[in-house]
Amino acid sequence: MCMAIPSLVVSADGNVATVECFDVRRVVSTVLMPESVAPGDYVAVLANAYAVEKVPPEVAAETLVYLETALREPTAGDSR
Repeated sequence: MCMAIPSLVVSADGNVATVECFDVRRVVSTVLMPESVAPGDYVAVLANAYAVEKVPPEVAAETLVYLETALREPTAGDSR
Protein backbone atom coordinates (compact mmCIF):
# COMPACT_ATOMS: atom_id res chain seq x y z
CA MET A 1 0.00 0.00 0.00
CA CYS A 2 1.26 3.46 -0.84
CA MET A 3 0.14 6.57 1.01
CA ALA A 4 0.66 10.13 -0.17
CA ILE A 5 1.96 12.40 2.57
CA PRO A 6 1.33 16.16 2.38
CA SER A 7 4.64 18.00 2.48
CA LEU A 8 5.57 21.68 2.38
CA VAL A 9 7.73 22.80 -0.54
CA VAL A 10 10.70 24.77 0.83
CA SER A 11 12.52 25.14 -2.50
CA ALA A 12 12.05 24.09 -6.10
CA ASP A 13 14.49 23.85 -8.99
CA GLY A 14 13.62 22.27 -12.31
CA ASN A 15 12.23 18.76 -11.80
CA VAL A 16 13.11 18.53 -8.10
CA ALA A 17 11.89 20.15 -4.92
CA THR A 18 12.98 20.09 -1.31
CA VAL A 19 9.99 19.36 0.90
CA GLU A 20 9.49 19.19 4.65
CA CYS A 21 7.14 17.03 6.69
CA PHE A 22 7.30 16.40 10.45
CA ASP A 23 10.60 18.35 10.61
CA VAL A 24 12.26 16.06 8.04
CA ARG A 25 13.47 17.49 4.74
CA ARG A 26 13.93 15.43 1.60
CA VAL A 27 14.45 16.04 -2.10
CA VAL A 28 11.65 14.72 -4.31
CA SER A 29 11.05 14.55 -8.04
CA THR A 30 8.38 16.84 -9.46
CA VAL A 31 8.45 15.24 -12.91
CA LEU A 32 4.98 13.71 -12.31
CA MET A 33 3.43 17.05 -11.34
CA PRO A 34 0.86 18.44 -13.80
CA GLU A 35 1.89 21.99 -12.78
CA SER A 36 4.92 23.74 -11.36
CA VAL A 37 5.48 24.10 -7.62
CA ALA A 38 6.88 26.94 -5.56
CA PRO A 39 7.99 27.43 -1.97
CA GLY A 40 4.95 27.51 0.29
CA ASP A 41 2.95 25.01 -1.78
CA TYR A 42 1.89 21.72 -0.26
CA VAL A 43 2.28 18.62 -2.41
CA ALA A 44 1.28 14.99 -2.01
CA VAL A 45 4.46 12.88 -1.88
CA LEU A 46 4.47 9.17 -2.75
CA ALA A 47 7.17 6.71 -1.66
CA ASN A 48 9.24 9.56 -0.17
CA ALA A 49 10.35 10.32 -3.72
CA TYR A 50 7.65 11.73 -6.02
CA ALA A 51 5.40 14.76 -5.71
CA VAL A 52 2.20 14.00 -7.62
CA GLU A 53 -0.26 16.83 -6.97
CA LYS A 54 -0.76 20.07 -5.07
CA VAL A 55 -2.76 19.89 -1.84
CA PRO A 56 -4.75 22.81 -0.42
CA PRO A 57 -3.10 24.05 2.81
CA GLU A 58 -6.19 23.34 4.93
CA VAL A 59 -6.39 19.76 3.64
CA ALA A 60 -2.65 19.28 4.26
CA ALA A 61 -3.00 20.57 7.84
CA GLU A 62 -5.97 18.31 8.58
CA THR A 63 -4.22 15.26 7.13
CA LEU A 64 -0.99 15.91 9.03
CA VAL A 65 -2.86 16.23 12.33
CA TYR A 66 -4.59 12.92 11.62
CA LEU A 67 -1.31 11.20 10.72
CA GLU A 68 0.49 12.58 13.75
CA THR A 69 -2.29 11.28 15.99
CA ALA A 70 -2.49 7.88 14.29
CA LEU A 71 1.26 7.30 14.26
CA ARG A 72 2.25 8.56 17.70
CA GLU A 73 3.55 6.18 20.29
CA PRO A 74 0.86 4.91 22.63
CA THR A 75 1.03 6.23 26.17
CA ALA A 76 -0.18 4.71 29.42
CA GLY A 77 -3.94 4.64 29.45
CA ASP A 78 -4.38 4.55 25.64
CA SER A 79 -7.09 2.09 24.70
CA ARG A 80 -5.57 1.12 21.36
